[in-house]
Amino acid sequence: MQEFPHHYRVSLDTRPDSPTVSIASQGLPALVTAPPAEFGGPGTHWSPETLLVAAVADCFTLGFKVIAQASRLEWSRLEVNVAGKLDRIDRKMKFTELDIVANVTVPQALASKAPRILEKAEENCLITNSLSANVRFTGNVTAS
Repeated sequence: MQEFPHHYRVSLDTRPDSPTVSIASQGLPALVTAPPAEFGGPGTHWSPETLLVAAVADCFTLGFKVIAQASRLEWSRLEVNVAGKLDRIDRKMKFTELDIVANVTVPQALASKAPRILEKAEENCLITNSLSANVRFTGNVTAS
């Protein structure tokens, strides 16, 4: 891993008559976004709102994978669902709640170890740690 601080850069391109925005970052494929249906957009593209919720799910998942590997936790499946609540507070829109539900399948012998790995992944998610929203986490373990 590189020394901190890390820096990330994104650029975008759009036109006045286009409902979409093309987001780019060096070395990555472009991503097309648009306002969600809730804001009068087409609802057919990723939006800032869905990207933020996806970032929470992705950050949790990538963190889990690293922590599980370091902890030698064998697992066969991880399913993560995140729901975000956007509200208006003091005349400002903000995400007020993020509900993360993670379901992991592990061998029977490791079932008692898995809940702590799930918790550590949630505690170490840099995205949720950077937000003011209330985060609720539920981790479920299925032994196979």
